[in-house]
Amino acid sequence: MALPKKVKNFNVFNDGESWLGQVPEIQLPKLARKFEDYRAAGMDGAVGVDMGQENLEAEITAGGIIRQALLQFGTTKIDGVPLRFAGAYQQDDSGQVTAYEIYMRGRWQEIDTGKAKAGDDTEVKLKARLAYYRLVENGVDLIEIDLMGMVFKVNGVDILEEQRRAIGLA
Repeated sequence: MALPKKVKNFNVFNDGESWLGQVPEIQLPKLARKFEDYRAAGMDGAVGVDMGQENLEAEITAGGIIRQALLQFGTTKIDGVPLRFAGAYQQDDSGQVTAYEIYMRGRWQEIDTGKAKAGDDTEVKLKARLAYYRLVENGVDLIEIDLMGMVFKVNGVDILEEQRRAIGLA
């Protein structure tokens, strides 16, 4: 029997600047592939044909205004905001801690500064649309998605390598 790895602590970095103590919550990017149903003669049902990566997004909840994010709003570079999530995930049966890092590059799509009311808690929501994603476990790359570079690697296997070669990019 084994218990699951649970996040026990984390930090968020923006262009190398630690946001320790400023971010109570982060919605990490959902990994999803876009599928199109296809059914033809002789098939008893439709199959899902992989049509590529769905949108990659991250949402950060900050305890207040973070000036650095405001100054990055409107950047013209598709990957102008470099973000990194560093999480300590622990199994309570063994006590083993596993480091998971997610490297992300994109830009702010939305900055919601919320309500301001004297005596109430402040919350700012930051939404990033991503062009790059890399998941690392204890220093080992698990998944890398570079939308502009046409790279999709899982466990070191570049799934798009043959497609890049076929269109003259490799």
